[in-house]
Parts: sequence; C-alpha cells; structure tokens
Amino acid sequence: MDYVAGYSCYNDGSIREWQRHTSQFTPGKNFPSTGGFGPYLVTPNEAGDIGHASLVCRLNGEVMQSATLDDLVFGIPALIAYCSTFTTLEPGDVIITGTTGGVGAYRTPPVWMKPGDTVEVEISGVGLLVNSVAQNLVHKQHRSHRHA
Repeated sequence: MDYVAGYSCYNDGSIREWQRHTSQFTPGKNFPSTGGFGPYLVTPNEAGDIGHASLVCRLNGEVMQSATLDDLVFGIPALIAYCSTFTTLEPGDVIITGTTGGVGAYRTPPVWMKPGDTVEVEISGVGLLVNSVAQNLVHKQHRSHRHA
C-alpha cells in the first residue's frame, strides 16, 4: 500500500455487445470516451480507511449499486500484487477494480443506459463523479459496417 498515491472514482461505460465478442471483456472496455475518471485524486491520508469506504452508483438518481469496498473479491493489495506479475507498474499507472453487485445486465428486468442518462459514481472519502451518457459514434460506425 506504500505505492498507492491516491484514489479516485471511475465510471466504466462498457459497450456490452463488444464485450461479449470473446471470453475476455477487453473489446467492450476500450472504445474512446467510455470511461470517466475523477474528478480528482485523493491521497490515502485524505481518504482514510478505504477498505470500509462506501461505493454507490446511481442511474438518473436511482441507486443501482451500493456496497463497501471491503466487499470486493480481491482487496487493493492483492490487485496490485497480481497486476505486477504481468506488467511493470510505473508511477502514474491506474488500476481499476471490479464492480459491486447491481450491474444492469443482471437485473430483472435488465436495465440499460441510454443517451441522455446521468450516471453518478460516489465513493465516501474520495468524491463524486458525474457523467452523461451519449451515443458512442465508434460503436455505431462499427455496427453499420458489419451489417453492410
């Protein structure tokens, strides 16, 4: 944990159709402008006991996910250790953790974001990140080429 410079919020706006092209999620998580980071970096001292911090995700004001970070399958030290086994971590690198329960695809009925929606990611002691959902033009272009 001595290597952690700080914490921030991240909003993973996956393109689900592309995320399922392989057994790995990489294709659906790498379109331009699909991930929001910020609004600032909070030092470990400022954040306090991050393990017990609450994480809340809201879609248009409705709580979709709510948990504490100690609910993560792998803790922050384990994630750092694992990432360092396959890549050299450098100052400024960012590690994004997984998500808590409540993902829209697994709701009954499923909940899908659409252009015009507002997503809020809030972590106690860290901050509030607010993003608007817009049509992903790259996704739309790929889709039209595939059906041509």
